[in-house]
Amino acid sequence: MIRPIIFCLALCGVIATGSAQAAEPPPTVITCEGPAETLSTDTETIATFTRNVVIQGNNITLFCDDLKVVATRKGDPAATIGEYGNFKSLVATGKVRILQGDREATCGRAEVFPGEDRIVLSESPVVRSLDDEYIATGPRLVLYRGERRAVIEGTPDAPARITLPPIKDLGFDEENSSAPDDPQP
Repeated sequence: MIRPIIFCLALCGVIATGSAQAAEPPPTVITCEGPAETLSTDTETIATFTRNVVIQGNNITLFCDDLKVVATRKGDPAATIGEYGNFKSLVATGKVRILQGDREATCGRAEVFPGEDRIVLSESPVVRSLDDEYIATGPRLVLYRGERRAVIEGTPDAPARITLPPIKDLGFDEENSSAPDDPQP
């Protein structure tokens, strides 16, 4: 039961901060077929991307219909377009699919909060290994980076569910399970 939760947390860690293996992580590249718009304030830069959005980052690829990215703004506050600082939030909506190594998450909405080390997957989320050995589903999955914690929320109508590999035989033997011929009082 620990492995799927660790799997979820590993996905959370990579989405939130990227892999620590590479000394110099590659830039994050976002493409879309619709308009991409950037709006800068004195403190933030907000970017929206529409239609068939693809994000390629450090050992991760994310696909969705629409994306909104909020980042801190750095550099000259008087500049027309601000420089991107740290990501504050990333909200992907519509047919969200996140691939990282041998893992995949799908949902209708993914909210990434790097500063809080938290990811919220909603709208029919599924986190699974690509070999389908581990699958976690529920109405909402909240992943906490660095805490080894994942909360798979459930309701009476939509219970939390984790599918794991088979449990090994615990030794029940049908031949020795029959009742004795003469029960003792």
